[in-house]
Amino acid sequence: MKQLTVIAMVVLWATTAFGQKLTQTVRGVITDRDSKSPLIGATVVVQGSDPLIGAITDENGTFRLVYVPLGRISLQLSYVGYEPEIISNVIVNSGKEVVLALSMEESAVKMDEIVVTAVRNKGEAVNDMALVSARSISAEETNRYAGGFNDPSRIMSNFAGITSTQDGSNDIIVRGNSPKYVQWRLEGVQITNPNHFADQSAVGGAISTLNNNLLATSDFYTGAFSPEFGDVLSGVYDVRLRAGNNEKFESVFGFGLLGTDLTLEGPLKKGYGGSYLVNYRYSTATIIKDLGLVDINGVPKFQDAAFKIVLPTEKLGSFSLFGLSGLSSFLIEDVTPVNWETPGDRFMREDIEEDYKKGAHLLNLGIDHIATINNNSFINTTIAYSNEGINDDVFESQIEKIYDDEGNLIGESVADKRLNLKSRLAKTTYRGAITYHNKINARNKFQLGTTYAYFDYNYEQSRLRDDASSRFTLLDFNDGVSTIRNFISWKYRVSGDIAIVAGFHNMNVLLNNKSTLEPRVALNWQMSNTSSVHFGYGKHSNMESIHNYFAQVEHEDGSITKPNKDLGLLKANHYVVGYEKRMGRNLRAKVEAYYQGLYDIPVENSDTSYYSTINEGLEFRYIDLVNKGTGKNYGIEVTLEKFFDNQYYYLINGSLYESKYTALDGVERNTQYNGNYLLNILFGKEFTRLGKKRNQTLGLNGKVFFGGGKKIIPLLRDENGHLAVDPQNNRYWDYEKAYEHDLEDVYAVIISASYKWNRPKATHELFLNLDNITDHKGRLSEFYDASEPGSVGYVTQFGFFPNLMYRVYF
Repeated sequence: MKQLTVIAMVVLWATTAFGQKLTQTVRGVITDRDSKSPLIGATVVVQGSDPLIGAITDENGTFRLVYVPLGRISLQLSYVGYEPEIISNVIVNSGKEVVLALSMEESAVKMDEIVVTAVRNKGEAVNDMALVSARSISAEETNRYAGGFNDPSRIMSNFAGITSTQDGSNDIIVRGNSPKYVQWRLEGVQITNPNHFADQSAVGGAISTLNNNLLATSDFYTGAFSPEFGDVLSGVYDVRLRAGNNEKFESVFGFGLLGTDLTLEGPLKKGYGGSYLVNYRYSTATIIKDLGLVDINGVPKFQDAAFKIVLPTEKLGSFSLFGLSGLSSFLIEDVTPVNWETPGDRFMREDIEEDYKKGAHLLNLGIDHIATINNNSFINTTIAYSNEGINDDVFESQIEKIYDDEGNLIGESVADKRLNLKSRLAKTTYRGAITYHNKINARNKFQLGTTYAYFDYNYEQSRLRDDASSRFTLLDFNDGVSTIRNFISWKYRVSGDIAIVAGFHNMNVLLNNKSTLEPRVALNWQMSNTSSVHFGYGKHSNMESIHNYFAQVEHEDGSITKPNKDLGLLKANHYVVGYEKRMGRNLRAKVEAYYQGLYDIPVENSDTSYYSTINEGLEFRYIDLVNKGTGKNYGIEVTLEKFFDNQYYYLINGSLYESKYTALDGVERNTQYNGNYLLNILFGKEFTRLGKKRNQTLGLNGKVFFGGGKKIIPLLRDENGHLAVDPQNNRYWDYEKAYEHDLEDVYAVIISASYKWNRPKATHELFLNLDNITDHKGRLSEFYDASEPGSVGYVTQFGFFPNLMYRVYF
């Protein structure tokens, strides 16, 4: 009776205690990082919980923690023979279970059953084959940092060595490299540029199709890439999608100024471990316009969707299906570079007015399969399909000025529109990849992989000649191009303190039989519990944008040729060296220096030309190219990062860098992306347990950015600095001074706030982001505009932009 009474009192106390506050379930699976085998008997504990909340993984590696208090928690993972892990800043809300996919790494050093271990550091890349110039980005960070707009691609510009064009686009400039050399990946496979309104060089786009609601922790790489990555020079963003809840239906609804979206997830059927996760978003501005509430010129229309379906099996391994799609369009009347850039210079003539109509779509679908061979090896196979299209129409109208008898301007007459640029670019891609992973032992890990890609292009592009008397075909081809990429990679953990990754990447372009063999090596030495140094070298190559290979070039004698079909790969040698100092679990300082020696850069085949394709952006030129250019990017990056802990964080980083190239004229010039320096200061504070029920949280975040502007090609001026343009003969630009300077440095101040309140069955969040709160509009580039003072117009930074979003989890 006494024992029963005690048990009853304990149960009653526990029930009462848990009834007094909101709690949630945290569960997941823990696997071996290298072999993907489940870890049976691993311990999971909520740090600082009192009474202690913990669990042991079962025969499938799964664990479940119940009655976990709401808020931010840290999980401590431990397992005999494995390095302990601490998973920080796991956000627990009442409206949604937390489902985690975790992994642990076997310790490299064992002595008489005493395991020498080191806790995995915050911010390290999830991919343990990446030892240099890599970091992870969690979904929590993309949601927290000011200026993110719920857009994962904008988060990159918060880190050292990475900036954007500051004109409102989603371009990512890594260490002075062109945004078109960034490689986007989804679930480990290369995809299209995931931005709405993208251009033919895979740059531009103001809004990402990626949605933070679907993201798992992902990796971003900025140089000296590990052997698995090929056909890339600048950066790699390897985006991962989380798995949906496989036990319980859940949903998230969001309404914001940019988009309105709905996320659904849940089990495929009761008792089965499979799950689905799907999101759909539609432009809020379009909804408002369709309702007749506003009528604004050029309102962008877009919609996108993404999904992931997980299908585990008992004998055939685990399958997952994933997809990402987007559809966008707009029409801008009387367009100028202030609101969008169009090819050519006819917009600068006083008697010409242009309208710009754009439509774009993208679709990425894939099947991923992991088959376990034994406890130490597995095979990962992926089949993917991509389709993207960009339709551009630039219409121009002739403007006739009307004067009275005394010569006073009394009005203008606009003639009928005629089509100038017509562009129809479509690409379908089929990819297949297979990678063999083998953890030979705790010290040695081996990977061998191959990827085949077939690109089916259908490109048609034409525009008016300068005298508008006839049209000229720029592109007209329907052709296929194949590439094969192979790699071998080996990681050797010399001891618990030293790790080496070495291997080769092989790139083959079957269009013109171009091939490379690219050695890669990286080393990380943990000199002490708090200090480490790292070094990396890699040879890398990249195909140029495909339209350059098939460009039709008209010569002085009137003949037309396609001189670039034999264009080779761009190449670069990357060198990286760095030092990192950890001051406890939550504070680190890092210094990293790099040098990229570029060669075989495509440049115009003329010894008087400045032109190179590495400066190609939204503008483009179709000319005879040769692989005879060189370049170099070098710099130093410094980071001081206080990870989120005790309800606050800060991140301060700065970069000094140079980005140069030399064309056939022999003059070393800046690339247009050489900003010379950048400085980011981010900070944030969270106030928890607010309100009468202590169930509300206020988050305040800020960012201050300083950086150099893009280098420009200036307008023609005489020796006194006065404009010397000649519109009648289409002479505007001073190419001899190409990229000598920028117009001015730029800066931006961003403030964001979030307010969250938990209810028993739902969590509500309200976000407010104030981008460029000072409305500073630094000048980015210039163009001729007779209606402006001094006849000079300027493209400026994107001004003050508020974004409000409401989200509910239920």
